[in-house]
Amino acid sequence: MEHNIFHRAELLLGSNALERIGQLRVIVFGVGGVGSWCAEALVRTGVSHLTVVDSDCVDPTNVNRQLMATAKTLGQPKVEALCQRLLDINPEAHVTPLQATFCEETAPQFQLDSYDYVIDAIDSLKDKAQLILTATQTQAKLYSSMGAAKKTDPSRIRTTEFWKVEGDPLARSLRRRFKAMGRFPEQKFQCVYSDEPLADSSPSKGSLVHITAIFGFTLASLVIRDAA
Repeated sequence: MEHNIFHRAELLLGSNALERIGQLRVIVFGVGGVGSWCAEALVRTGVSHLTVVDSDCVDPTNVNRQLMATAKTLGQPKVEALCQRLLDINPEAHVTPLQATFCEETAPQFQLDSYDYVIDAIDSLKDKAQLILTATQTQAKLYSSMGAAKKTDPSRIRTTEFWKVEGDPLARSLRRRFKAMGRFPEQKFQCVYSDEPLADSSPSKGSLVHITAIFGFTLASLVIRDAA
């Protein structure tokens, strides 16, 4: 590019690390309140080979927390709106938008072995479990988001290995599902989670951008720090 938009990142990480980051292949599953911010942070830090996967379109209820959700993008496929945003940041990036769902039937089409990092920001318990099982069978490194809904305190956001996550209902549900299936992740993987106690036991999925975005930024930081 005519102007080095990654100059400040290079000052901190070094040119060799930034070159490695630029060569990474990363795929983000789920580009909602967590995944969209993760994708932006990756592109702003030099990742230039990124695939974003989501089957949904932008809805008014997304505007409070999802990066690409605005009055102008309502009704657009989330991955298309996000792709345009990311290319506005770095027109030279190679961003592949896939309006699709990851599940047991579609898993082979994503060719996870061709990526260096897999980011799991999926909401569906069934599909999330399948992605974890599939990704941990590959050479790609998996980072996964646990539940960001119904949380308000960003100081309670943590990272740890999946089996060590405490105080997170989604992690508990995943562990129960794996035990019921008799199938388990083949490798350890890091998770972003919050140990903040839920305010109530209602099924509401209310969520706030200052939580979901930090989840997404933290996922991106795991990739950047590992690569650097």
